[in-house]
Amino acid sequence: MANTREVSVGAPDDLGLREVLIDDRPVGGVWSDKELKRLLRREGVEDGNPIHWFGGDATVWPDRAWMRRTTGFFVVVGLLATSCLLFRIGIADTGSALTYGGRIAGLTILVVAVAVLIAAAAAVDFWETRRWRYSGVAVLLGVAIALFCGISALLLQIGERFTACTVIGTALVVWSSIALFELVKSRAAKGLRIPKSIAIGVIISTLLAGANLAYAQIYVPYVTTPLIQTGAEFRESNIDRGATRLYVTVHLYVRNAGQVPVYVLGSTYWIRGESAKSKPADGGPRPEVIYDGEFVAPDGHVLNPGEEVAQDAVIEVKDPERRKYEAITAQSEVYVIRKDRMKMTGGYKQARVSGNTLKKSLKEGDPPNPQYKFRTRISNSSEILNVTRGPQCVTVWRLGGKAPTVIVDVSPPDTRFRFDPEKPPLNQRAIERYGLSQVRGSMAQTPYPELLEKARATDKGVTPTRPPTPPPPPRPAL
Repeated sequence: MANTREVSVGAPDDLGLREVLIDDRPVGGVWSDKELKRLLRREGVEDGNPIHWFGGDATVWPDRAWMRRTTGFFVVVGLLATSCLLFRIGIADTGSALTYGGRIAGLTILVVAVAVLIAAAAAVDFWETRRWRYSGVAVLLGVAIALFCGISALLLQIGERFTACTVIGTALVVWSSIALFELVKSRAAKGLRIPKSIAIGVIISTLLAGANLAYAQIYVPYVTTPLIQTGAEFRESNIDRGATRLYVTVHLYVRNAGQVPVYVLGSTYWIRGESAKSKPADGGPRPEVIYDGEFVAPDGHVLNPGEEVAQDAVIEVKDPERRKYEAITAQSEVYVIRKDRMKMTGGYKQARVSGNTLKKSLKEGDPPNPQYKFRTRISNSSEILNVTRGPQCVTVWRLGGKAPTVIVDVSPPDTRFRFDPEKPPLNQRAIERYGLSQVRGSMAQTPYPELLEKARATDKGVTPTRPPTPPPPPRPAL
């Protein structure tokens, strides 16, 4: 017959698909006799055309359609879910990660999400027509990515509380392990061809460039520690006409001398009167706190590299003539947290609670007699950390009295901070994660009699005497 064509049907593969060739040209694969007839009709092969069978005749169709399609459905759903999760994290980090390294990681995650989405499309082809030669390899790669994501999520959960990320990571590991087993059993990687030659120079150059970028833009900024300086200085002093009050001006400052921006969560300073008997080591009374307060505003102020915040505070000393102080000391302290590792998401300035509102909200275990309290939500430096760590809040307490101090705690919203006077006020985990630090300035001290003498001289309009300036040394003889 003139219209007779050479038709060959191959042996069933691992899933039961049989490849069809017409005139030695592959035209597709079929799962059943009905699909074979439909394919031949589409290719213009007349009924009754002879067919060459390999690996079984027309009665050998080992495909189980319901099982195959069910397996493919679950693989596609798992890949789409993984892709959606990666897209969510990648988009968030690409646009709003706090560091350059975080944004690069977000862009990388977006590329991986696209690869997983392609794998989901390839899964449809792999469990239906197999028209694409590398569909099995693409699905294998997508499932391997999902397994890696699940294992990474569980590793990041070590030491963390149970969150939705724990459930997602466990589900990904279980699903991808089963899918990987099915793909290996189906020999999905048999279409992979290893290239004979590899551009080793290009690979080495890419690795070196990537390592240099990671070191310069990710590692170095991460290990760089903030350099915050704070201190207090005594300035002029005045006394009123009745010698009932002494006014001393104290200059307070905090300076960011490093390369890392920080949030100033709290600040405090205190002025103490030191008497000759105030020797705690000898069992004497402690120095008397004359005044304490804050000097950084607004609350949660961002201190960028090279920036300084300064304030002059006027301290009032009542009955200065009766005070038996030997000296007056001033000291400042600030509590900062790295801005490149977290971000305030709540209104920190409006989160301040004090007065009667604070007193009514106090519960057992809270610090005694606090002056104010802040509590607001924070966001981590990347969406990956937000997902694995869950919601976090920063809580700041300020205590007055004889030992003014600030207490800072970072913990989940449903975790209550319990005050323990025997433990340091800083959270060790927050120190490691967010660079939370307590910076205390050096102590400034001035003799009280000298301060009082200067104040009296200023009140009388007399300039206090200063020691004469020594003459310059003679020039060496030529």
